[in-house]
Amino acid sequence: MRSTEPGDYYSAVADQQLNEMEASDPALYDDVLATCERIFDHPGLARSTSSAITTPGGIRMVLDVPGRYPYKVFWSPEPVRIEAVFPYERRSR
Repeated sequence: MRSTEPGDYYSAVADQQLNEMEASDPALYDDVLATCERIFDHPGLARSTSSAITTPGGIRMVLDVPGRYPYKVFWSPEPVRIEAVFPYERRSR
């Protein structure tokens, strides 16, 4: 489902992160890409199981990569676009 050009479905940041991940850890890349595909295929379900954070760019949904804690996929719901992928642990206030 990855676009050939960043910006359609993946931000330039996410595209770079995924390219690096594909080269360094193909199994992690496959798991992350499966999570991204679930977001694209079922955005309503993904939204209901995501948490949200506020960034300077707006609200981003945060979805766990199953079996890959603490990796998360950060995505925008409208239009659906993957913004970033990296290990993330929410700090309590």
